[in-house]
Amino acid sequence: MRQALNLISALVAAAIAAGAAFAQSCPEVQVDEARRTDLMRQVRAAPDPQSAQRVTNQLWEIWTDAPDERAQSLLDEGISRRGVFDLDNAMAAFETLIDYCPDYAEGYNQRAFVLFIRQEYAPALVDLDRALERSPEHLGALTGRAMAYMALNRNDEALRDLEAALALNPWLRERDLLPVLQDRLGAEDI
Repeated sequence: MRQALNLISALVAAAIAAGAAFAQSCPEVQVDEARRTDLMRQVRAAPDPQSAQRVTNQLWEIWTDAPDERAQSLLDEGISRRGVFDLDNAMAAFETLIDYCPDYAEGYNQRAFVLFIRQEYAPALVDLDRALERSPEHLGALTGRAMAYMALNRNDEALRDLEAALALNPWLRERDLLPVLQDRLGAEDI
């Protein structure tokens, strides 16, 4: 009888522990808004591309600072896998990250990056919209969406997003696409 009670107690304790682990969810996304706002101001006012890049790197530190260790591990793994073109495993890591932290913009942005590499532009746009809903000044998502629109020959929307991104950071490398888009739109009018 005592062994049966011990076994039941052990099973109950294991079920509680398993339930607690299963119930673990992503903590709320915390962003140092004062720092982010200051960096956005600095990048808009940067005197040259190098200065703007230094500030943009600091913004990327904010965007890629995941809410907890598990989310950070998933983000880092996905970025690492994407870096060696292991796109299936990168996608798996980003999908797990999004399932775990649906309010974290960078999960969507990174998954969109993989979709873009795969030339799956329409699904990439869905993820980029989700990223921008969560982080409206996310320069990577904004320029990524402009590039996806360009790939789909949706030039008006691409120009709108590129101009919005350049209003936030006039030194973005993608600024070289502005004349290309303007030419495309001019050719459409002919």
